[in-house]
Amino acid sequence: MIELDFDKTGGLIPAIVQDCHTNEVLMLAFINKEAWETSLSTGKGTFYSRSRNKLWIKGETSGNIQKIKEIRIDCDNDTVLFKVEQVGGAACHTGHKSCFYRKLENNSIKIVGKPLFDPEEVYNK
Repeated sequence: MIELDFDKTGGLIPAIVQDCHTNEVLMLAFINKEAWETSLSTGKGTFYSRSRNKLWIKGETSGNIQKIKEIRIDCDNDTVLFKVEQVGGAACHTGHKSCFYRKLENNSIKIVGKPLFDPEEVYNK
């Protein structure tokens, strides 16, 4: 098994998450060794929350989990790409399909797409 280089970046490495059907980039998060091993053993996108200082299983609150279908590792062993099936359609906590729903256009921000769910209904139960 390949050994990822968590030491090079202080214990956390970037994890790019991409829709396995459309190739749309859904989000960027970070993983530590425990999140990596959990992702491998469960087949679900599991990350390290820097703001909460703990493991975070994508969709544990919203139900919008990420089923990992393929994993790619970069040439330096310090970045991973998870190709996932995004259950529920929305990867972003704002309810959007992708966290990259804001587009810079003519020096202003344009919102691309509409939220698939209301975050207040999902997270403030």
